[in-house]
Amino acid sequence: MRKTLFLTAALGLTMGVGTAAMADSPWTGGDNLPTSPLACDNTPGAAAAMPYDGGAVTGAPDLKGKPIKVVDVPKLIGIGYFNATSKGIADAAKELGNVDAKTDGPTQANIDQQVSFLDNYITSGVNGILFAANDPVAIAPVLKKALSKGIHVVGYDANSQPDAREWFVNQAQFNGIGKALVDDMAKEIGEDGAFAIVTSTFTTPNQARWIAEMAAYQAKCHPKMKWLETVEAQEDNNLSFNQATTLINKYDDELKGIFGMTSVATPASAEAVTQANMCGKIAVVGLATPNAMKPYVAKDCVKSVVLWNPVDLGYAAMYVLRAVVDGDLKPGAKSVKAGKLGELQIINGSEVLLGAPTTFTKENIGNFDF
Repeated sequence: MRKTLFLTAALGLTMGVGTAAMADSPWTGGDNLPTSPLACDNTPGAAAAMPYDGGAVTGAPDLKGKPIKVVDVPKLIGIGYFNATSKGIADAAKELGNVDAKTDGPTQANIDQQVSFLDNYITSGVNGILFAANDPVAIAPVLKKALSKGIHVVGYDANSQPDAREWFVNQAQFNGIGKALVDDMAKEIGEDGAFAIVTSTFTTPNQARWIAEMAAYQAKCHPKMKWLETVEAQEDNNLSFNQATTLINKYDDELKGIFGMTSVATPASAEAVTQANMCGKIAVVGLATPNAMKPYVAKDCVKSVVLWNPVDLGYAAMYVLRAVVDGDLKPGAKSVKAGKLGELQIINGSEVLLGAPTTFTKENIGNFDF
């Protein structure tokens, strides 16, 4: 039996998801969107052509080529991931030369606080808003208010309802993330291994969609793997550590792997595995910044980390917003220019695709600094 670690914070809600249950009623993260699992043999998927489904701004002034004021309100500030997206936004604003951009927001991933920040900036006056939503539905009214006031709205990282913003910069297609994570886990724990997930909340839009696609892909391509449980940990380091520790103690030798679905949950899960002396016995696969994971990768406690470059994500979002303000990005467009990133593809009607995720390993993680 493993040594039980003491908990230091209250535990969040948990939801058990068994393989058989998923087959009968796939978990789709609290929404009714269909899943589209990629091919098991790595055949590339194709994004279906869809009409523009974003929102429309009302009475926006003609600011083509003119200085604009932009606020970025992410899920929360003060963590490495959104520090990196903020840097990308600042880099792009400096490069463009006609953008005054700042990042501001709550210090906790709280949708009510995020809405308050957005409302305050709508009142104080900005020309554009960038956001990463804590909740796709709850954030929609304040974003629609911004559009009605002539303020351009572009999302990144975590989407809102499509008609509450004009465009969304998607870091990678949800099914691509799902496939990369599940394939990496299968390599580490085998085709019949059991795993659990530590996520933020069940309704956080990007994590919910990734998990839905993971469920569909796992059922299709790795059907003998066993999904034990999914637990919430907000975007909180202590709670993420405690939830991972609880999973380790609860499932004992049955648990072979933990997925971290946030840049906080993944290093916290790796730390929980480390403190339980289970490195090499419990795999940790997840989404996180390379810098946060380097210590665990260096000592072989974590084999792979999946992510995109969040600096590039913020950079792309700023270029997309500038293009919208200038009238260079309109409904029906197939691509958009994004500075040093070149032409970015538009998919799903109103999403700008950053690109495929990267898997960081011991061989390449040292080449990245964010």
